[in-house]
Amino acid sequence: MSEGGFHVHGPHDHELEHAAQHEPTGMAGKLAVATAVIATVGALFAYMGGATQSNAGLFKNDAAIKKTEAANQWAFYQAKSNKQNLAEIAVDLAPEPRKPFYAGEAKRYKGEKDEIMVAAKKLEEESTAWDKKSGEQLHQHHRWAQATTALQIAIAMAAIALLTRSNRLVKGVFLLSGIGVVLGAMAWLHL
Repeated sequence: MSEGGFHVHGPHDHELEHAAQHEPTGMAGKLAVATAVIATVGALFAYMGGATQSNAGLFKNDAAIKKTEAANQWAFYQAKSNKQNLAEIAVDLAPEPRKPFYAGEAKRYKGEKDEIMVAAKKLEEESTAWDKKSGEQLHQHHRWAQATTALQIAIAMAAIALLTRSNRLVKGVFLLSGIGVVLGAMAWLHL
């Protein structure tokens, strides 16, 4: 400082003041930065968890739709079976000139049933595939939820560590954060 009330800063003095005011130092600063990073990663994990949960529901809905379509096909198959049975009975009971007509009808219904059965089985396979996709998404959702929970606990632990100035809790923050990141990686990799 110079005489007469003037204060002159050198370039080095200015940088030191700036660092003291704006750069985190000590345990509080490090935990503040770590908490911000953990919260950001946790927000991403929470988003992915919500997305996979929504997908699981949508896929389960698609499975139910295909299962209903398959049930409708099986009901149609049963109706054709009933008509085939009636036509076969009619062959035995009808007068001789009508027997070829009913035999033809029985044969036609049998052919239609075969086509309906193929369609019904295909719909059941599609339903099973959608169910499988739903289960995979739900499993992935659980991994995202576990990862998010670990990060949320780490953030709470960081606040406690800051208040108690406990270095052991700081280590716990980083340990839980690591566990959360590993669980998030497992979710990403579908493990």
